[in-house]
Amino acid sequence: MSGDVAKVVLAYSGGLDTSVILKWLQDEYDCEVVTFTADIGQGEELSEVEPKARALGVREVYIDDLREEFVSDFVYPMFRANAIYEGEYLLGTSIARPLISKRLVEIARETGADAIAHGATGKGNDQVRFELSAYALAPDIKVIAPWREWDLNSRERLLAYAEANGIDIRKKADGGSPYSTDANALHISYEGGVLEDPWTPAEDVMWEWSVKPEEAPDTPQEVDLTFTAGDITAVDGQAMSPYGVLAKLNELGGAHGIGRIDIVENRYVGMKSRGCYETPGGTIMLRAHRAIESITLDREAAHLKDELMPRYAKLIYNGYWFSPERRMMQAAIDESQHHVNGTVRVKLYKGSVSIVGRSSEKDSLFDAAIATFEDDRGAYDQKDAEGFIRLNALRLRLGHRQG
Repeated sequence: MSGDVAKVVLAYSGGLDTSVILKWLQDEYDCEVVTFTADIGQGEELSEVEPKARALGVREVYIDDLREEFVSDFVYPMFRANAIYEGEYLLGTSIARPLISKRLVEIARETGADAIAHGATGKGNDQVRFELSAYALAPDIKVIAPWREWDLNSRERLLAYAEANGIDIRKKADGGSPYSTDANALHISYEGGVLEDPWTPAEDVMWEWSVKPEEAPDTPQEVDLTFTAGDITAVDGQAMSPYGVLAKLNELGGAHGIGRIDIVENRYVGMKSRGCYETPGGTIMLRAHRAIESITLDREAAHLKDELMPRYAKLIYNGYWFSPERRMMQAAIDESQHHVNGTVRVKLYKGSVSIVGRSSEKDSLFDAAIATFEDDRGAYDQKDAEGFIRLNALRLRLGHRQG
């Protein structure tokens, strides 16, 4: 197809789509393919990835453990912002794409490749996220998106191509999931199948990370989370790495049926799409972070963060992690977190996360002597409130003249 592409780095999972893409690139572009597989905590067995790639003639195979980098450099900064897209989605897929793109570009430079390739379809958000990130980091990089070029636009055609070209696509013993899924350390997503009808409820058997809330333990569990500069650094007093924290909270949250959502979201490319997501650890993290901010963050700083958050979340959803505006907002958000230190106690029970305590020895702005309904011993003169109210009512009283 293109004589100027001699080597391509492919984001490769070893599944049907990317295995077909690998062979298709070799045939259509007559180029060498380097494969890159990221371990970002998806929990899948990656031992078969290299043999599959080698069987298709790949000489350079990259399988990188990016779990700690993913959580520390992408998930944690996002949670400092309390980011939620359209009021519900915790951006589990969105936040993984810039890291994968970053490593694709790095490998392209290391191997002298002319282009990178991905398996995102022409209907989804991921194509935008991958490519905007790549162009931000390597403006002259060539990106190949086979789904926008070929005519293998159905599973049946992909399987026929694989069979015709001797591509080993082993099916799971149980037949596999009927849904399109994507998992990483933060979440697992489900699309397709019966979910394409927004009226049809998700099947109970679909969910993989959490128990049904009704079947969760009858006894609540309380967990103490320690924050340092806005990030969780310990669970029940035990210091952990960022990935260790998230993995532990996924385990705890999943056991109590926490983090399931079923939403219809607005994709950047223009269509509405239904998706189901499990984000047990992230759901706990968000509630706990807001709780520690409630006692350590100045009122106006907290309100400004809440005003910035929807735009910040939209930037991540749409693929602008490496944009100057996201970096600017991140700098402001991180500046606000210096005093977000302390401990939050959460209660996990049948799908819910409740805050039952929050404490910050050095940075709490909560003063019981002032807030009390009892005698505050002169810490707050209630008579001052009269003038405060009259001054703030002045424009409302004047405005009444206009009817």
